[in-house]
Amino acid sequence: MGNSLELARGYLSRILDSFEKRGLIEKTPSEDDRRQILFALTGEGRQQFVPREARTIRQVGGMLGRLSESEQRQLIGAMQTIKKVLAPEVLYAQEYGYDEEFEAFTGEIVAKFIRHHDAKRERCWIAEKDGEVVGSVFPVAKSRTTAKIEPSARGLGSGSRLVDECVRFALQAGYRKMELWTQSELDAAQHIYKKAGFRVVEKKRHHSFGRNLVAEACELSL
Repeated sequence: MGNSLELARGYLSRILDSFEKRGLIEKTPSEDDRRQILFALTGEGRQQFVPREARTIRQVGGMLGRLSESEQRQLIGAMQTIKKVLAPEVLYAQEYGYDEEFEAFTGEIVAKFIRHHDAKRERCWIAEKDGEVVGSVFPVAKSRTTAKIEPSARGLGSGSRLVDECVRFALQAGYRKMELWTQSELDAAQHIYKKAGFRVVEKKRHHSFGRNLVAEACELSL
């Protein structure tokens, strides 16, 4: 189920546990494979789900119905971009134990980029391997002279190329400095940033993404 819905296993487990405690679903072992668990709505679950689903369909249909064909295509394109960029985030859940807050964090980066995109001063690169997205990065304007890198996903071998493209673009766009925010435990990312010339200017302990972390603010003078 987690793979089909593209949700982190821990996040999905918490959702299902919550539904079960509220009496909305029930689970039984599969007769074909006892290692598998089947979930089904209870009577209470159906009473709550059916009218909500109908209401959601009406609301979404109403919103889409007000859009022109061109606007619908733009919306679909934006949704596909968001899906591509967020696809690798499950790696952070599997390898570092980051919870759904991290997905929300990266989702906000993408949404802000789409809403306020400045084509002359901002870019987005998405790396693919064998038809699958393996990383993405956003250089966005923080001020007239400073660009901020938003690395939305792990590069899986393409991270250096993504960062190099950001630096090259920042120079062409006339920025004088680049900044980024990362975590001390992300060793591969740390190596990439150091290789590109970034230096750590501040460290701060914090609790985010379900973990106790040490954030690092890094800068690169251009």
